[in-house]
Order: sequence, then C-alpha cells, then structure tokens
Amino acid sequence: MEERSEEQVITRLFELENDGQPTQRAELTGERFISLIQDPNNGCAYVFQHGLDETEGAEVPPGTEFWEYPTLDEAERAYSQLLEEDRKAGELVATDSDEGIGDSETGGAEVRDRYSASDDDPLIENGEDAVGQQTDDESSGETEP
Repeated sequence: MEERSEEQVITRLFELENDGQPTQRAELTGERFISLIQDPNNGCAYVFQHGLDETEGAEVPPGTEFWEYPTLDEAERAYSQLLEEDRKAGELVATDSDEGIGDSETGGAEVRDRYSASDDDPLIENGEDAVGQQTDDESSGETEP
C-alpha cells in the first residue's frame, strides 16, 4: 500500500468526518474539534484535532493534528486521554458534537424559506421592481397618474 502524505491524510479525515464517520466527536473551545475516526479503506483509526475549515479545503486549519493507530481500541484510549486533558484544562465545550460538520460554501445567493409566512420580496415595493417598472402580477393595463 502506498503511504499517503500528511496533507492527504488530513483531507481524508475531513471527508470522513463530514460524511458522519466519527465514532466520537467533541467540541473544544476556540471552535476546535477532536474526533475518533476509523478509515474503512485502510482499517486504521485516527484521533483528529482541528479547527473549522473556513477555506473549503484550500488550506489546513491552524492547529490541525492527527494521530494514527493500527486499531480502534488504541485510538479510543488515546482519544479518551486527550479528552480528559481537555476537560481538566477547561477546554471541553461539548461531547458528541456535530457542530460544523458538513459546513460548505457559505457565499452565494440567499435562499428564502419556502415555508415563510411572508411572500413579499423586499426588492419589490408597491408592484414595482428595483428599477421602477411595473411588475407583471400588478399590472392591469392601466397606469397610475
């Protein structure tokens, strides 16, 4: 089996985490997370600690670390030990956290809730669009003086 680079392993761990693969996951202070993940492709288990990926994979978040173990049992022991250290240091926010999982692109158009109580478009006022033209649903062939 070909050995993967550190960046390839980190990319794979983010993929597994975003696909809901962590056996355990906890949120730490400073928008950091620690996860216990077993890769089904190679059977190795990992303890993965990282911040939020705000670059959509373009850069590795600062402070990202992982530890690789041949078995899930060994990784579980290391995960528990690190979690206990974080708890004692006051850095544990929540266990079993799914905060930030699957976060993807946040830019682009904002979608209105289809179940919204209001169907009003804030860019259309009094039957006119943003450039002052009469809209189709409001025009009846008559014009106002």
